[in-house]
Amino acid sequence: MRHFLIGTAATAIAFAIVTYLLPKIDFGGTIPQLILLAVVFGVVNGVIKPVVKLFSFPITAMTLGLFSLVINAAMFLLVAWVAGDLLKIPFTVGGFPASGLSLDAFIWALVGSIVLSIVSTIVGLVIHD
Repeated sequence: MRHFLIGTAATAIAFAIVTYLLPKIDFGGTIPQLILLAVVFGVVNGVIKPVVKLFSFPITAMTLGLFSLVINAAMFLLVAWVAGDLLKIPFTVGGFPASGLSLDAFIWALVGSIVLSIVSTIVGLVIHD
């Protein structure tokens, strides 16, 4: 339980830093909504992402792993959709989900997923068990 709470707090802090650093990734909610966003991110990465990676293994192998960047961006957009449309958390990535899916939204999801993984690693090194 302690590991879950620390991981959720680290992810929430990482999301706050990413939304501060990147201009097209917006979060306009409260701290409890930020924590809920981190929980949604954890559920998507823990449940849905492994299934997607399993089914996309052939194309990931053919691209020498580069397709995993596309999967990470898609999971980032999925988190934005779940948070925005289902949970009514004000979180958008390049205007998605409010303005629909576009190339701009996908590119910002790709950049956001890369920056989030870097920031999460740094925050995880600072905040650990």
